[in-house]
Amino acid sequence: MSTTATTPARHSTIRNALPALTGLGTLVAFFVVMELLIQTGVLSRFIIPPPSEIFASFPRVIVEEHVLARFVQTLTECLTAGVMLTVFGVAGGVLMHRFKLLQQACETWVAALASAPVVLCYPLFLVIYGRNAWTIIMMGFVSALPPVILKTLEGISGTRKVLVNVGRSFNLTPSQQFWKILFPAALPTIFVGIRLGLIFALINVVGVEFLINFGGLGQLINELAERYDLPGTYAAICFVVLVSVLFFMVLEKAERWLTRAE
Repeated sequence: MSTTATTPARHSTIRNALPALTGLGTLVAFFVVMELLIQTGVLSRFIIPPPSEIFASFPRVIVEEHVLARFVQTLTECLTAGVMLTVFGVAGGVLMHRFKLLQQACETWVAALASAPVVLCYPLFLVIYGRNAWTIIMMGFVSALPPVILKTLEGISGTRKVLVNVGRSFNLTPSQQFWKILFPAALPTIFVGIRLGLIFALINVVGVEFLINFGGLGQLINELAERYDLPGTYAAICFVVLVSVLFFMVLEKAERWLTRAE
């Protein structure tokens, strides 16, 4: 009886772990193929170092380049920009949905800002905030704000009319309709916007760190590239990817928690 009961559970565990194992296997296969292509001369090691050299450079980069402190700084800047864009982006989308005149006046401009190369404005931000972390945070915040606003507006506007009508039939106030119907229905779309915003924020944070040569992983990548330390440069880029992975893991947990709470 116990064997029969444990067999479906074992199959379920294997099935749940299969996507992660497939992704890990694909990544390992990619590194093996890249190693072979570089070692055989198909790809130049002066452009792309072998993965074995990149992995071997991790201890040196961690110890000699103080990568953990830089990692924490970049993570903190991205987290600050992420919290700001979530608060102001969601609030902006809600306001544009609430006031149709504001939506008609600003939606096109917000969409245009989403495609604008905001990173080119970093000299202006340097003048306003100085050469410090706030310049980097504000660059990430401004560049990442449009997708959060637009996806929030899309999610609330896309709420099924039947749900809104049910709320009206129960004589819900506008505030109750928002918190009990509109906001829960829009949550999946809002989280899509936050994910897009975090991508833009991370790109701009690291990019501005690189451009102004101030702190974080962006500055480390700049320094290693100027020394032509290719394995170290790619190792630093791997830490940037790790920041992105951490953000998306936390965001996925938050989305599941909020969805379950609703």
